[in-house]
Amino acid sequence: MTELSFKGKEFVYNHHLSVPFRPLVPDETKGIGPVALDGNLIIHGDNLHALKALLPLYAGKVDCIFIDPPYNTGNEGWCYNDNVNAPMIREWLASNPIGIEDGLRHDKWCAMMWPRLRLLHELLSETGSFWMTLDDNEIHRARAMLDAIFGEQNFVACCIWHKNYSPKPSAQFFSEDHDYLLVYAKNKDVWRPNLLERTGDMNARYENPDNDPRGPWKPGDLSARNYYSEGTYPITCPSGRVIPGPPGGNYWRIKEEKFWEMDKDKRIWWGEDGNNVPSIKRFLSEVKPGRVPQTLWEYSEVGHTQDAKKELLSILDFSSSNDVFVTPKPVTLLSRVLELATSKNAIVLDSFAGSGTTAHAVLKANAKDDGNRRFILVEMEDYADRLTAERVRRVIKGYAYTGTQREELLNQQLTFTDLKKADKLLDQIASIENLEGHRFDKIEKKVKDGVLTVEGVKTVQERAEGLGGSFTYCTLGDPVELDKLLSGETLPPYAGLGAALFHMATNHALDPAAVREDDFYLGATEGQHVWLIYKPDLDWLKSPEAALTLARAKAFAAADPDKRHLVFAPARFVSQKMLAEQNIPVEFVPLPFALYRIDRS
Repeated sequence: MTELSFKGKEFVYNHHLSVPFRPLVPDETKGIGPVALDGNLIIHGDNLHALKALLPLYAGKVDCIFIDPPYNTGNEGWCYNDNVNAPMIREWLASNPIGIEDGLRHDKWCAMMWPRLRLLHELLSETGSFWMTLDDNEIHRARAMLDAIFGEQNFVACCIWHKNYSPKPSAQFFSEDHDYLLVYAKNKDVWRPNLLERTGDMNARYENPDNDPRGPWKPGDLSARNYYSEGTYPITCPSGRVIPGPPGGNYWRIKEEKFWEMDKDKRIWWGEDGNNVPSIKRFLSEVKPGRVPQTLWEYSEVGHTQDAKKELLSILDFSSSNDVFVTPKPVTLLSRVLELATSKNAIVLDSFAGSGTTAHAVLKANAKDDGNRRFILVEMEDYADRLTAERVRRVIKGYAYTGTQREELLNQQLTFTDLKKADKLLDQIASIENLEGHRFDKIEKKVKDGVLTVEGVKTVQERAEGLGGSFTYCTLGDPVELDKLLSGETLPPYAGLGAALFHMATNHALDPAAVREDDFYLGATEGQHVWLIYKPDLDWLKSPEAALTLARAKAFAAADPDKRHLVFAPARFVSQKMLAEQNIPVEFVPLPFALYRIDRS
């Protein structure tokens, strides 16, 4: 595999390992509902540190990751500010923010993204998927990085999102009307996207001209293009017409024996007069319950940038479009990602949260199918509260709204066959008007770029209904520095320290429900239990009460004699040799050096 090289790679390659754990500090006044670190989260802070803070609770548990990072166009003014202790990296900081004239801006973007992608990969579950939007500035470098981190065998697709409905008149060469959406799986052997709902026009193309008892069907082509096909035989139609095989005749997709078996089962259509080139009857009752997603995403289906900004303005009611986030993504785009990538109980992470579109889409998906998806948003900019979280608050509670709400009732790519059957299409539209007209002020029908859309339009002048839900707003606390633990310089809460130690010892996320602080119990993984003898009290930590004793070791082991027990403690009054001699499956791990003594492999 070709390796991507960029300046600074050797300094950031394992930088994510040296980032300290920092506890999540809830701010009850800025969230909705009770504080719950295992519920919806909005985290204000550097996303590199926030991702590290999430590892103890969410490593290997996130089902869908969507990020919309800086595209590195040279016009965003983003800063590379990771605290990497390398002279070259430190020198870069003096040239921030990064602009179009910065000759190292691509290297800096890679240096910024690499450790974040490493942590995101660690948070993703084995059955999870990763989605990232980009444009032409960094798409090729992103592919190389993701191939290295996820494995090129786990690349799934590069989707094209047609984001503009009209060309940009200011374009110098070409109007750039699309963005990319890269899709990777943690493990492509076990991950598959969900099927999309079949549209009404797909089913409408199935008919039953011969009254087949198996129901409606549509013809499928049997002809093949070349001699690599299965069939090189002549066919005699029921009318007596002979369709020759090669040379000079047709190649067929299936072998001759299979062809006549299907004909006997009345799965071959010869036309009403029995004289047509044969085709396979594909029955509606036998097709998949949905449709396979395609890599071309049209704005007519997933929205475009202009409507995304209008939607955000209507929710937040800013006085001017200049006050609002510059490049929000449409909710319909995120809804499509969630439709493909999540189940009703999925955990969805967005570490470049921006205007909060991902949370909006999650809440909307839950309202639609009564799901229990959870979102985790991370935003480092100062608008995390006034914009990102405020949007989520209003979407949950409802908000004053004056404008037009639209609901798509039909979206159909027109074909020549549709035009030949215009009466049937008009009847379908009339049926929609009759069934849905009472819900809207008017029904709009239009054809644009060969696509017929029918929309219900309703004027709302009072209040958009809230979608319901809750979330906890957090900031990042001081780093958990175990070397300073016994000096009293840092005394993190039991849960914060325990989560960090549990993850470092087991490479698994801690289950908060399993923690029994009074018993010093953290939790279990396959084959071992983990204990932490600790209280955030310096005098207590230096007392005999904080030590692992023989009696304590026996009590811990008695809880499950068949498994190994790992015990973190500031001191011990029993040797490892004595524990081994008495067949007590307990291993002592000293604080504060635990992080350096655990072999995570």
